[in-house]
Amino acid sequence: MSDPAWPDCFLCGRPLGRRVQWHHPVPKSRGGRETLPIHPICHRKIHAVLSNKELERSFATAATLRAHPEIVRFLDWVAGKDPDFHAPTRTRRG
Repeated sequence: MSDPAWPDCFLCGRPLGRRVQWHHPVPKSRGGRETLPIHPICHRKIHAVLSNKELERSFATAATLRAHPEIVRFLDWVAGKDPDFHAPTRTRRG
């Protein structure tokens, strides 16, 4: 069960679990300062699929991320999982 003080996950919208990470919609390396709460598995997926340059230029919002084909497949898969669900995430292809 998520803590009522925490909002839902920035990417998937599910309640947050015991572990919470903080995502910079505009990467810190690209001057971003804002951070939003996110599940570790969702955070890993974002960074496995997109570079910091891509995040800054085209995918800085939840809506644009949720429209990316690989993220759509991930969101469909993770939708019914427990907030503390963990699984390995594929790394960015070379």
